Amino acid sequence: MAKIFAIDDNEINLKVVKTTLAQVGHEVVTATNGVEALERVEGIAPEVIILDISMPIMDGYEVCRKLRENPATAQIPIIILTAYNALEDKIKGFDAGADDYLTKPFQPAELQARVSVILRRSAVAQVTPKKAPMTGKNGKVISLFSMRGGSGVSTIAANLASGLSKIWSGSVALVDLSLAMGQAALMLNLSLRNTWVDLVGIPPEELEPEILEAILLKHENGVHVLAAPRSIADGELITGEIVGNVLRLLRSMYDYVVIDLPSMFSEGTLQAFDASNEIICLLSPELASVRAMIGTLEVLDELEYSNNKNIILMLNRTFDKHGLARKNIEKALKKPIQIYVPFSPEEFINSINFGVPIVMGDPENGLVELFEDLAFLLSTDGDKDRKPLNPTEAYLRVYDRIEKRKQKRK
Repeated sequence: MAKIFAIDDNEINLKVVKTTLAQVGHEVVTATNGVEALERVEGIAPEVIILDISMPIMDGYEVCRKLRENPATAQIPIIILTAYNALEDKIKGFDAGADDYLTKPFQPAELQARVSVILRRSAVAQVTPKKAPMTGKNGKVISLFSMRGGSGVSTIAANLASGLSKIWSGSVALVDLSLAMGQAALMLNLSLRNTWVDLVGIPPEELEPEILEAILLKHENGVHVLAAPRSIADGELITGEIVGNVLRLLRSMYDYVVIDLPSMFSEGTLQAFDASNEIICLLSPELASVRAMIGTLEVLDELEYSNNKNIILMLNRTFDKHGLARKNIEKALKKPIQIYVPFSPEEFINSINFGVPIVMGDPENGLVELFEDLAFLLSTDGDKDRKPLNPTEAYLRVYDRIEKRKQKRK
């Protein structure tokens, strides 16, 4: 089935992994330390690497980082298998570039399932077009912004991008411009194999669609993600000029470009505003958020974005009780709130922790309906006005809800 490279200093653990995966047809090659593994990995050419953390000479985090830094091994899926089960250990593993994290002792069926899932995900990521990505489009660009952190920008951006892909069958890019530890890739459970940093140093005239396409992370729902750098220091390498050049190229490659923006008016943020058709400004029902939104709208007016961009206010109810009333918020802002997201902590927390956008869940769930309808609402007029030749199930559900609403109004 697949060639697996297992790295662990404990011979018994290696034997258990080898036996477990051999039961479902995988070939398992082993190494007992990180240095040996790095020397042999290119010759082995594994389809998956299973990596322990606590090893002599070089720990698993360092091995993982070196594998990601090497172009020959950067795309190989890595599962960390370790006795360390603290949250901080898992975060360190994902920051180092791991695709999955499993703790010992494990159930054989779970390891087999994790390997199966990661192989399917890798197959999706490695599918490349036989010709260069289509250019010459004029895709719609939607930016999501809030000066108040914690308003849910990244979560809404991931759900919007996934909803657009779900309705229109792909051609959606999700761009993480929160360059200081942005989380868009995490929202889709994608490993940081490639990030914005891979674009640093490429002259504008040499930035081709094929290069950009190779750097984007591919999700099985069809969304392609340009991930934030792994470290804050790396984020400082991304200039406004790089951002502008990349957004112009993405717009020519994709029907929709969704941008997850930081809580600041940075050079990159202004480049995104320049490129955007619509700017969704998020706030929560509390005083500091409303104050920040008043300031945001003033800046957007001063920079004249209000004159040529469609600015949409979205209220995300991030807590249950004692929130400011919607009518009072609208009175303070002197603008209507067009989109309202209800308080749903369980769904949002599960979505974030497992990296599965809410919109990809049970179609009968009210939040799934909300995000499907939101994605359709923010689609281009051209898409909304014509029925696809082969409509997706999501499109048919949205269309059915629209027709039912029309009937009720009659």
